[in-house]
Amino acid sequence: MVAGASGQELLAAAGVLFPDGRGRVLVVRLPYDRKHPVGVPGGGWDPQDGSPRRTAVREIEEELGFTPRLGPLACLDWTLDDHRPPIAAHLYWAEPLTPEQAAAFTPDRAEVGGWAWLTPEQAGRALPPRLSRRVTACLRAPRAAGPLELEDGHPVGHVLDALKPGPVPEYTGPAGLSELSAWWPSTAGAPPVAAAPPLDRDAYIAGRPRIRAKARTVFTDGAGRVLLVRLRPWDLPGGEVPYWTLPGGGIEADREQPRAAARREVREELGWSCEPGRLLALDWLPGREADPAADRDTTQLVYLFDGGTVGEELLSSIVLAPDELVEWRLCAPAEARALLSPASWARTAAALAARGRPGGPAELVGGYPAG
Repeated sequence: MVAGASGQELLAAAGVLFPDGRGRVLVVRLPYDRKHPVGVPGGGWDPQDGSPRRTAVREIEEELGFTPRLGPLACLDWTLDDHRPPIAAHLYWAEPLTPEQAAAFTPDRAEVGGWAWLTPEQAGRALPPRLSRRVTACLRAPRAAGPLELEDGHPVGHVLDALKPGPVPEYTGPAGLSELSAWWPSTAGAPPVAAAPPLDRDAYIAGRPRIRAKARTVFTDGAGRVLLVRLRPWDLPGGEVPYWTLPGGGIEADREQPRAAARREVREELGWSCEPGRLLALDWLPGREADPAADRDTTQLVYLFDGGTVGEELLSSIVLAPDELVEWRLCAPAEARALLSPASWARTAAALAARGRPGGPAELVGGYPAG
């Protein structure tokens, strides 16, 4: 489905989970946040960043003064809030830090006012509730289950099979952290006064760049052919016309989660009532500020869900959305590759390959594995 700009845009952010050799994780003090002063290293995406992975590296370089060695994507958490745009929050694993490396931090004191190593239980209590759920899920789930698919910090999709429900930690904030680390501000005597934030919260959010997101679904038949749909042509700059693609479209970011969008798009485009299966791939499509050769100004994030194998009875019931689609076709891999754009085919091929292995979605940039 083709949607207008209203309600489609969301924020993006990337953080890093630094473990140590004792099963603990690094948290930092945010001197500008009076309400929730404990967080994990990281920050907001900028349009010059070619991917959330690059955002994570840049933020650590700016905040802590060194270049981290990132591991796999730990999770992607889509969060909704009545008081701000939605956020696609990425968390990455980093290689464990030694005490000597942590002691050599050169933090930006406007961004990082201290740090501490916490056990999963301590981190669950110190971090604000939504971030606590996100981090706790990553710490509790088997690494092989990652990346985790989360909605507002809660497991969905394949994560429900990999992560057993556990107690919700009681939020305590920074209480007692000065007793755990020489690099955390002391709480003795009068409580420290937090620095004033550089911008009013609403002004800060209003000035942050936005991305857009899509949810698509991969359906195949018993012979392994992929279901593609052709969009109804319309005039675009340069005389281009829409082309073949997987069923799906824009996520109404301010009112629905990606799974809900996939379900809605399949119903609107094909007339089917289908529950999305596993999340197979996450594809980050940079805009022109990060990649001058890109065919879009606005960065996009594409979710690819598994629709499973469909039979003749379901295929015969397809009712195309007449104002959007003109035909559908089952395509063998060679034909699908010829009809789709190179990036779209690469994304589809990665999603099909992900069907054959356990764990979370493939992390892609422009259709190809992120690195």
